[in-house]
Amino acid sequence: SQLFADARFVESMWHTAYFTVLAVVLPIVFGTAAALVFHREFPFRGLLRTVFVMPMMATPVAVALVWTMMFHPQLGVLNYLLSLIGIGPQPWVYDPATVIPTLILVEVWHWTPLVMLIVLGGLAGLPKEPYESALIDGASDWHMFRHITLPLVWPFIMVAIVIRTIDALKAFDTIFVITQGGPDNSTVTMVMAMFREAFTLFRLGNAAAIAITLLVVLILVNAVQLALFRDREAA
Repeated sequence: SQLFADARFVESMWHTAYFTVLAVVLPIVFGTAAALVFHREFPFRGLLRTVFVMPMMATPVAVALVWTMMFHPQLGVLNYLLSLIGIGPQPWVYDPATVIPTLILVEVWHWTPLVMLIVLGGLAGLPKEPYESALIDGASDWHMFRHITLPLVWPFIMVAIVIRTIDALKAFDTIFVITQGGPDNSTVTMVMAMFREAFTLFRLGNAAAIAITLLVVLILVNAVQLALFRDREAA
């Protein structure tokens, strides 16, 4: 009860929820779209697919260090590229209002390839008969995706959602390297709060309580996701 009375911990829960929703939804959307693109035949598909999955091979700390340099307000390449098209410098991770969306940019770049590979595995095993029948009936590409492709690959998308949710809820490496919880504690998630309580303030009891709370949240969120998945399968 003392933990939930702490305004800083409650704030860290909101930060965690905000970060998790964006870090799950955007890679799922972009990864699924990329899987649909790479499922089609086109020149240099193998080479481009290899290039696309390369970010996933890097460690989170290495990725964070590279992006930290890119986000630098004066020396960063991102602001330089924006200046070429007439857009002024952006604060990126140096403003509480933009820091979490900026971290999500890193998450999307790093983990969209994982979602793409999972969904691509589902697309590779799709039967051809429903598509042939739909073409005979004059169905559009959107209707085939909505009524054939999406229901058939939904189990694979659900696997990607569960994996990304677990990973986002316990995200630490990228946030710690890029922001250390700042600015103004605007990126202190539950894991960051646990780290500070344990290794900065040496309040091990509080850190253990946060760890247990995070475990409960993980279990509950995944239980809800799996229940929704079972309901959709039953339908």
